Amino acid sequence: MTPRETLLAEAAKRILITDGAFGTEIQNWKLAEADYAGSLGLSHDQKGNNDILAITKPEVPATITRAYLDAGSDIVSTNTFSANIISQADYGAEHLVRQINVESAKIARKLADEYAAKDAENGISRPRFVAGAIGPTNKTLSLSPDVNDPGYREIDFDYLKDVYRDQIDALVEGGADFILIETVFDTLNAKAGVMAAIEAGEALGRDLPIMLSMTLTDLSGRNLSGHTVEAFWHAVRHARPVTIGLNCSFGAEQLRPHVKTLSAIADTLIMVYPNAGLPNELGAYDEMPETTAGLVKEWAEAGQVNILGGCCGSTPAHIKAIADAVAGLPPRAIAHPEVRTRLAGLEPFIMAVG
Repeated sequence: MTPRETLLAEAAKRILITDGAFGTEIQNWKLAEADYAGSLGLSHDQKGNNDILAITKPEVPATITRAYLDAGSDIVSTNTFSANIISQADYGAEHLVRQINVESAKIARKLADEYAAKDAENGISRPRFVAGAIGPTNKTLSLSPDVNDPGYREIDFDYLKDVYRDQIDALVEGGADFILIETVFDTLNAKAGVMAAIEAGEALGRDLPIMLSMTLTDLSGRNLSGHTVEAFWHAVRHARPVTIGLNCSFGAEQLRPHVKTLSAIADTLIMVYPNAGLPNELGAYDEMPETTAGLVKEWAEAGQVNILGGCCGSTPAHIKAIADAVAGLPPRAIAHPEVRTRLAGLEPFIMAVG
């Protein structure tokens, strides 16, 4: 079976578990500049460039990924949120984008296959999946960065599409099963990523499944480009994403109504991975694993989710608590697209006001 078919088959059996945060976990390693920079001889300081660790200190992302697999993750993400030429330009590491993505995907692929093989040896069929993570970059196609020139854009759609295409090609080369376009604050940025993934799949001559995850910028349920979760779904549903969902933004408590809304309209898997609550005054996350798990369990009990995990502040302990909390609960049933036809007449309105 293809990765899409396999994921759908597994998701029909149970609620699946994705992984948790990389950034806050990497911070716990207290790495110095030399750890990030390695022997690459780059002209810029690299401290904080988490993605480059796939080259300079691969044991860091590998150890974090292994911890999530030990905690119960069925899907592990590549540590490549900022592994694109726009974001890496801040570190003078644009020329390393392909290598970062390939190596990061290889790390995740090797470990995912290792855990699946261990289960197979014990007579258990439990595939593990690799999601090639793509962040939004620090540019926006929908909004001007200059308040005095509303029509100005730093980049255009085709440029961003090419940026994403370079990253996607490298992630697939390294072994990613899916392309995870996450933390979508600008729907037009996401559309550039979607088109890049579709073109990459066409070049490969096969289906390259897309996962899409929106981030909300206010409690009314909109992203920075002003789209509600309903508008976002109708803007991207043509791409046949294997999952649609929400990540980052807020904690599970604040995402509750928006998960319910999205679950009611989407005819694909729902994947949600919230932050571990809201950050404290120092920017740290204090929500305990049992609290997060209890909140997302309510979504599972309501039949609203297919895949759960964590974002900022979440740890392997959070992922284990979530996995334990939803074990045995039935996954959300995906309604046949015909059930959604009642919304067809609303789509032009949704797109117009979204």
